[in-house]
Amino acid sequence: MLRLSGLSVSYGGLRALEDVSLEVNEGEFVAIVGPNGAGKTTLLKAISGSVRVGGGRLEYRGRDMTPLPPHQRAALGIAHVPEGRRIFPSLTVLENLELGSYRRAARGRRAEGLESVMALFPVLRERRQQAAGSLSGGEQQMLALGRGLMAVPELLLLDEPSQGLAPRIVEQIFETIDRIRRQSNLTILLVEQRVVEALELCDRGYVLETGRVAVEGTHTTLLADPRVQRAYLGA
Repeated sequence: MLRLSGLSVSYGGLRALEDVSLEVNEGEFVAIVGPNGAGKTTLLKAISGSVRVGGGRLEYRGRDMTPLPPHQRAALGIAHVPEGRRIFPSLTVLENLELGSYRRAARGRRAEGLESVMALFPVLRERRQQAAGSLSGGEQQMLALGRGLMAVPELLLLDEPSQGLAPRIVEQIFETIDRIRRQSNLTILLVEQRVVEALELCDRGYVLETGRVAVEGTHTTLLADPRVQRAYLGA
C-alpha cells in the first residue's frame, strides 16, 4: 500500500531523515519506534505532505505521490492524527468530529462515522456539546483519534498517541487502537516512544535512529533483538 524508497528530509541544512526505506502492506499495523530526535514525527509529516521531501520517492498504491500537496494525499485516504492532538479547543466535540469528515468519500457517511466513533469512545457522546478545550488530555486524544477515523481513512498515521497521558489512559488508548484495527482491518502506521507497547501491538516495526532505519522486522523479531533490548527494553 505504502512504499518509501530512499527518503531524505532536511531542515536548515540538517538531515532529519537520510535514505529511509520502508513499506506498509494493506491491513498491516506497522510501528516506528526510536528515541527523541530520531526523525519519527518528520517521517509521518513527509508521508502526509506537511514537510517537503528532499530526496527519494513516496508511493501509495503504486502511485508516486511525492509531488502531491497535503490535501490531495488526504483525498487518497490518508489520515494523519498529529503529535499533540491539535484539536480546535473553541469548537465543540461534535464540531471537531464533523470537521474530520472533509473527504468526499466520508461526507455521505458522516452520521455512520459519528455513531461508530461515539461507540468507541462513549465519553465523547457525553461531552459532544462541550468545548473541546475543556476536555482532559486523555479525552482530547480520544477526540483527535475519533476525528481521524471520521475521514474513513484507508491508511491511518498516528503520531505519539500516548504523549503526556497517565499510564491508565495510555493503556486504554492502545487497547482502542488495537480494537479499531481488528474490527475494521484498517492499515495503521504508528509512531511511538513507548517501545514495548508499540512492538507488542504491531505486525512489523522499524527502529529509527538519527534519521535512519537501524533495525526492522516482525514484532517478535524486534522484541528479541539484543540491540533493541539493550537500548529500549532495559535488558
